[in-house]
Amino acid sequence: MQKRLIVVSNRLPLTVESSEQGYLTRPSSGGLVSAVNAYLNTGGHEVFTEKIWLGMPGCSTEIWDSLALDNKAEAYNYLPVFISEETYDLYYNGFSNSVLWPLFHYFPSFAVYNAEYFEAYINANVKFCKVLAANLQKGDVVWIHDYHLLPLAGMLRKQFPELTIGVFLHIPFPSFELFRVIPKKWQKEILQGMLGADLVGFHTAEYVLHFLRSCELSLGAERDGQTIIWNNRRIKADAFPISIEYGIFNEALNSPEVKSLKSKYLTIKNTKKLLFSVDRLDYTKGINNRLEAYEKFFSLYPEFIGKVVFILVVVPSRDTIPKYSEEKKYIDEYIGNFNSRLGDISWQPIIYQYGHLEFDELLALYTACDLALITPIRDGMNLVAKEFIASRSDLQGVLVLSEMAGAAAELQEALLINPNDLNEMAEAIKLGLEMNPEEQKSRLIKMRRRISRYDVKAWAVDYFKELDTTILKEASRKTQYMGAEGIQELVSKFKRAQKKLMLIDYDGTLVPIQKDPTLAIPTEHLLKTLTQLSLLENNEVYIISGRDGDTLHQWLGEVPIGLVAEHGAKIREYNRDWVSKVSIEPEGWKDSIYGIMDKYVSKCPNSFIEIKEYSIAWHYRKSDTFLSNAKAAELFEELLTYTLPLALDVIHGKKVIEVRNNGVNKGKAVERKLEANEYDFILCIGDDKTDEDMFTVLEPLPYAYTIKVGNQPSTAKHHVDNPFLVLALLEKFL
Repeated sequence: MQKRLIVVSNRLPLTVESSEQGYLTRPSSGGLVSAVNAYLNTGGHEVFTEKIWLGMPGCSTEIWDSLALDNKAEAYNYLPVFISEETYDLYYNGFSNSVLWPLFHYFPSFAVYNAEYFEAYINANVKFCKVLAANLQKGDVVWIHDYHLLPLAGMLRKQFPELTIGVFLHIPFPSFELFRVIPKKWQKEILQGMLGADLVGFHTAEYVLHFLRSCELSLGAERDGQTIIWNNRRIKADAFPISIEYGIFNEALNSPEVKSLKSKYLTIKNTKKLLFSVDRLDYTKGINNRLEAYEKFFSLYPEFIGKVVFILVVVPSRDTIPKYSEEKKYIDEYIGNFNSRLGDISWQPIIYQYGHLEFDELLALYTACDLALITPIRDGMNLVAKEFIASRSDLQGVLVLSEMAGAAAELQEALLINPNDLNEMAEAIKLGLEMNPEEQKSRLIKMRRRISRYDVKAWAVDYFKELDTTILKEASRKTQYMGAEGIQELVSKFKRAQKKLMLIDYDGTLVPIQKDPTLAIPTEHLLKTLTQLSLLENNEVYIISGRDGDTLHQWLGEVPIGLVAEHGAKIREYNRDWVSKVSIEPEGWKDSIYGIMDKYVSKCPNSFIEIKEYSIAWHYRKSDTFLSNAKAAELFEELLTYTLPLALDVIHGKKVIEVRNNGVNKGKAVERKLEANEYDFILCIGDDKTDEDMFTVLEPLPYAYTIKVGNQPSTAKHHVDNPFLVLALLEKFL
């Protein structure tokens, strides 16, 4: 089957420029384009039969049609999206770069909350969606990139429920304390859009955690590890640190063009030490602090005056946005004043270029400099750092890197600094310039090995492998609705069976979930139905619940069925005493767990604690949704940390967090039942995470029929919508 990959980004990987000869194109710059372009041209051939890149060309339809495009050298075709200049300005310069960019990079005071910006942002994403919808084919994989298109996956999912969609964010995802600054409606649109994907990728585990917590706290979404359960789907979030095409940079010193240009820079350098940095014009790159730290370096160590030169290249970007034009003005004025104050006719401390660098020039500067100074205040990854390391096949040179860059997680052997600490940066410059060749070599070998193993192809292959795994897992968890025909077949198999077992959860399965658990009392009709089921020939019925034994006995003790309490901690056969299945009796630990939970009762009004014989639970179903979701996430993490050295499990169920003895779960209770008896028909029904343990144990058995109440992703083979239909199903067996 044809399997096409459609890459979607704000702009196509080319820039259209006007010249005397007409309109010409040149490759676009930037980490996204570099990485994705490298993968498309070097990898994926064995996976995708065709590759398409969809984005805006940055020109009108007429100009685009007039271009004599020849992308035979590329491994993909272009698919343009055209948006009016007015909408584009509000969508790109407005919402994307005046709201999301500053906020996601921890500059909340720079964000401009304009409703017109957001409207244009949604309209632009709708336009992308329409172009995609008109060109999609069965089996396509859509890979959406970056913050400009966060709602797009959700829009596509509504139209194409079975479409495979990946999203990758190339900038940081902020902590919830920052994300919540965005108006609530916008928060929901952004997160729900991202959750239209099957897999959401980020550069670091920190960004993954921020995203997961925002989904929990802003949407009230259920979280299972690194998975968000939303709209009956499971969406995986994971870290995939983007990389570079290592080989191109590693071979830089073998290129005659690079050697020639490097010789030119070495002449400029002469006997001096050479510092180098290259950045897009952006306040997040920390250029201001870098310049001030460089001046601080000379004030602390005046012996270096006249002996160091700093080549600073700033690439034009978004200079029509006020904050960017202000940034450029500051840089221009600072460098002019700095050079005039400290420099003379024979030496200028800074050589400054505002413009684009040709690739060979960039490689020449990487390989000629003694120290690369890469100090963003906040950066999603920063591929410049990786490019510098990969280019130094001579195993010489020092990297001074901001610990706020995503790359810092991988490049621990660099001199890591806080970009807001000018003294630390100045000290690192001195340390780097005086570092002996052996130490430089040792650090570079380790960093180069890491980058060479996880290059851009490995990054993309890793992402698509995880996407395939996620899709397969989701497909395996999809349940089939138990309709009339399925019920008839189920009853028929029940009647033919010789030895039958029914395992049924209580809350949310036989009775609706109540805000006050004491109100979930069984009706006379339910009691009568359970009694009749238990009297059927060769049929055993067990209620297997998280409830405490006293409550189950009070409500169901007169019905001739088995009862399993506290998720399997104790069991009671009809007309017999309770038998404990916990090898170690609970002592002491419940007091300390109660103390932790009690703090959250105070923090979260209407939450309450339920103390059982073998477990303790904090319920928040009666509390305000927004507040309780936030506090539940905090409590869950605190309990996980506290119980790590103890033989205890922490379970986050439906509006409840429960701590119980390790190894006690409904699945273990079912296993014990199967060891004691042989059956040729088993029916298991449940609605919660805790019931998944039963479904998993029974999954391999061909005579076991598992049913989930609700349509959430599940290991169960079938589902019904609510407890009323469960009761109707049970009556069919009578």
